[in-house]
Amino acid sequence: MLYRKNITRPESLLRIVAGLALLAASLGWLGFTPLGLVLAASGATGILTGVFGYCPACAMVGRKPVE
Repeated sequence: MLYRKNITRPESLLRIVAGLALLAASLGWLGFTPLGLVLAASGATGILTGVFGYCPACAMVGRKPVE
């Protein structure tokens, strides 16, 4: 792989669940408004970081890879 995982399994699952909740809530309540789409993109980012186990923002601040 081109990256090493830097978030743990429980954190990964939490990011997936929170991302799904944010995605559903933003599109359900706000619809396809600019704010709704921004929040939906944030939820999608959370889902992707949870699925891949790698967070670029965590890597930038110096979080070490998980063994």
